[in-house]
Amino acid sequence: MPIIVNLDVMMARRKMSLNELSEKVDITLSNLSILKTGKAKAIRFSTLESICAALECQPGDILEFREE
Repeated sequence: MPIIVNLDVMMARRKMSLNELSEKVDITLSNLSILKTGKAKAIRFSTLESICAALECQPGDILEFREE
């Protein structure tokens, strides 16, 4: 898939665990894990906004487009 999710990279940069991000964003661990591993088919803008606020980053820091 040409959209790459770099959530794990941003979490590492902010030294934030999956559990901590899950609590801050109010999303289940399983859904956050699906997103982190790049298996998600979609993400709501409200969820992306919450993640960006918690990690103090921009959407482009988390999502990346790569041509196949």
